[in-house]
Amino acid sequence: MNKQTRNVLLLVVFIAVIIAVRLSSLGSLLTFENLKQHREELVALVRDHYALSAGLFVLLYIVVMALSIPGAAVLTLAGGFLYNTAPATLYVNLGATTGAVLAFLSARYLLGRHLQEKYQAHLDGFNREMEASGARYLLTLRLIPVFPFFLINFLSGLTKVPLKTFAWTTSLGIIPGTIVFAYAGRQIGSINSPAEILSTNVILAFLLLACFALFPALFKRIKAARKKSGSPKG
Repeated sequence: MNKQTRNVLLLVVFIAVIIAVRLSSLGSLLTFENLKQHREELVALVRDHYALSAGLFVLLYIVVMALSIPGAAVLTLAGGFLYNTAPATLYVNLGATTGAVLAFLSARYLLGRHLQEKYQAHLDGFNREMEASGARYLLTLRLIPVFPFFLINFLSGLTKVPLKTFAWTTSLGIIPGTIVFAYAGRQIGSINSPAEILSTNVILAFLLLACFALFPALFKRIKAARKKSGSPKG
């Protein structure tokens, strides 16, 4: 079996595992209703076994992110409720970034390298753009929590974005959203669903942050376009 065939088989298995997990009952366990129903038991667990519970929380977040299991928002709310805003932000950031990196590496080594080699000429311009401004684009996507987290992980793995760049933009970009959800977790008794947290004002704030992150790249493109259009012909 050659390397390409092995990678294709591994990719099929990886996708099959994700589909199986998403169709299983695991995702249904991470619901807002279950969190509210079992909050007293969870509080007791954290009180009696803080370090163990925090480790399990981070590990669960890694698995959820790596396998694209629904429920990350509920987990973040749970983290804020159980550990308070600042510790929860740290634990979520560690788990989410690690899980995202695992998903990113899976996409890159199972499919990304093959696509880059096969369509090298077609992707040349795209790769140059990502090399110049990829960090800003990724940071912008992370700052807006309405974009599917798993999709960003997978598509980023198909590009030539360095792992280091992907990791730090993920870690930094998810901080604002994590703080909002973790803080909201402290008022879990008055929240009926995670959707209530993303009010119009909160989304506008995230969009404003994203615009600040993306503005240098857009300004650079506009400046280059003006310079090109204003250059003499002949």
